[in-house]
Amino acid sequence: MFDWLTGLVEQGGAAGVALLMLAENVFPPIPSELIMPMAGYLAALGRLDGVAVVLAGTLGSVLGAWFWYGLGRALGRERLLRLVARHGHWATISTGETGAALAWFARRGEWAVFLGRMVPVVRTLISIPAGINRMPQGRFLLLTALGSLIWVGALTLAGWVLKEQYARVEDWLDPVTTLIVAGVIVTYVWRVIRLRARARR
Repeated sequence: MFDWLTGLVEQGGAAGVALLMLAENVFPPIPSELIMPMAGYLAALGRLDGVAVVLAGTLGSVLGAWFWYGLGRALGRERLLRLVARHGHWATISTGETGAALAWFARRGEWAVFLGRMVPVVRTLISIPAGINRMPQGRFLLLTALGSLIWVGALTLAGWVLKEQYARVEDWLDPVTTLIVAGVIVTYVWRVIRLRARARR
């Protein structure tokens, strides 16, 4: 699995990293906690450009966040909650989580957008209340870009550091990577089934 993921990221290059991070923010196939360290590891080996990887990962994150911001802005609170109740299971988003993101935004204000980019699950949802509350688009994109840059940069750096330790962890890295991806898939399927059943009730 490790070799397959490194091949996938290397073949796609910076553009592939951007697309994977965009997809991760809209629909969670492979988490950023795997994508960016992998890209950082390849950059450390000289097979990708480190700066391009960080910028591409940040761009993908911002575009994914912008999608949810636009959806929140276009639909408004009530229509969005109805949409999430009916179809949110496909993105593993519940009305409870959406409501929590709305409440967090109400308490923390616009800084929730910046801080939320570094918190799993929240980084996807926090864009919705920003859109619903019609946060100025330029400010939203700036805070999202800054928060994403820190998160993406930290994950890429972790992968870069991994290069020095690769010989030590080579034997267990592949099964651990396989376990993480399998866990993500199982969790996704379980959440889809659970949230779909709840939506039907």
